[in-house]
Amino acid sequence: MPVAPPPPAIPALSTVRVVIAIVALALGGFAIGTTEFVTMGVLPDIAEGVGVDIPSAGHVISAYALGVVVGAPVIAASSARLPRRALLVGLMGAFLVGNALTAVAPGYRTLLVARFLTGLPHGAYFGVASLVAASLVAERLRGRAVSSVMLGLSVALVAGVPAATWLGQATGWRSTYWLVTVLAAATVAAVLAVVPSMPGRPEATVRGELGALRRPQVLLTLGVGIVGFGGMFALYSYIAPLVTDVAELSRGTVPVILFVYGIGGVVGTALAGRLGDWALFPSLAGALVTLMAVLAVTALVSPWAPGLVVAVLLVSISGSTLAILLQLRLMETAGEAQMLGAALNHSALNLANALGAWVGGLVIAAGLGYRAPSVVGAGLAAAGVVPLLLSAVLRRRALRAETPGSGPVSSPSWPGTGPPRPEALARVATAVQRSGHRRADDVLPGKPRRTGTFGSARPCGPVTRGHRHRPLWTDVRHGARLRLRPRR
Repeated sequence: MPVAPPPPAIPALSTVRVVIAIVALALGGFAIGTTEFVTMGVLPDIAEGVGVDIPSAGHVISAYALGVVVGAPVIAASSARLPRRALLVGLMGAFLVGNALTAVAPGYRTLLVARFLTGLPHGAYFGVASLVAASLVAERLRGRAVSSVMLGLSVALVAGVPAATWLGQATGWRSTYWLVTVLAAATVAAVLAVVPSMPGRPEATVRGELGALRRPQVLLTLGVGIVGFGGMFALYSYIAPLVTDVAELSRGTVPVILFVYGIGGVVGTALAGRLGDWALFPSLAGALVTLMAVLAVTALVSPWAPGLVVAVLLVSISGSTLAILLQLRLMETAGEAQMLGAALNHSALNLANALGAWVGGLVIAAGLGYRAPSVVGAGLAAAGVVPLLLSAVLRRRALRAETPGSGPVSSPSWPGTGPPRPEALARVATAVQRSGHRRADDVLPGKPRRTGTFGSARPCGPVTRGHRHRPLWTDVRHGARLRLRPRR
């Protein structure tokens, strides 16, 4: 399995400085999340302002999503050489200009162009910010650092979008985008002030970066995001009629349900960072299966108001957890192109948005009711399990390929690997003698099991680095730090 290289090293920073820097990066996520979702809240005002009907005004949302899909891979691949902080400032500056153009757009067509341009830096910003945040902390905390940056987007759903919607309805829809412009300017100032300078990758090329798209694990993970995460959007796109027509609650309850959804997003994003640091791939599989289950449950309990509230909360938690874990998985499997991997996640999620909304609309148009999108969403999540299973098979094969000694052992050294380093063997023998678990000669080269996993003899010993499927000599040969496995 390809192992992601560590981010470029930077000078050690104090804990306070690291926290402030990550908050500055998350502020950009807050601005992006606000502009992405506030359009839904002021859509009738936009339609009236530019003289079109509401369905036509909805294309403004699609224009932004198209900008995200196009901009994420193109910008991330073409800017890998640039210094990270300067790139963050440039991306947020472009985002600022896009929102300002939106606020002054004189007509419908110019508004569409402005929203497309605003969406271009969306994915690339999160890609660069995730990479920078991961570089500021120890390896064991990188998942939490990335999720902290993405937490800005989740908080936007709880606080930024409602506040911006209220402002737009009270003073005109253009004021909403002026507010986002101010947030973007604040992000630029904060990044310049507190985010440390970090070099890019001078050796990177566009062709090399886009080569990540030839990696099967990258493509399969993108497939999980597009199809599996589309299930959540099948529900979210039609959550208002689900509340009013199925649960028979008043229209005034819809913002409350959306607030609950936002709270779930914050919880899931925070949880995902810890799960990613603990066990990334198993947590990813668990989040997808959980999303599938809670979507199916939502269809059953949606007529019951308390059940609907709990179900929406669980859908949000599992969906946001899945989104962050997908980003971490793409960063892991993209090799050198980590920034591209993180950016591609946002392209995949916007395609999932389009797929979920489209499929949910089809079943509603077919007369199946407003509970049907939840059922279809569960089906999409189940379909996302297919590429995930393929990814698991390839991952297991790659782990076996990395593990020497898959056949019988007839000599003290394995063909093509060379003998263990003598100093490493000495350290292992000393450690085993001190432990009292087994004799030191149990870890001599070429000592096989009586039977391997499938009946073949394999070298083994009581010392591993924590992976139960990795034999002794993987660690001994490279002289890694070892720990003892107790006698059974």
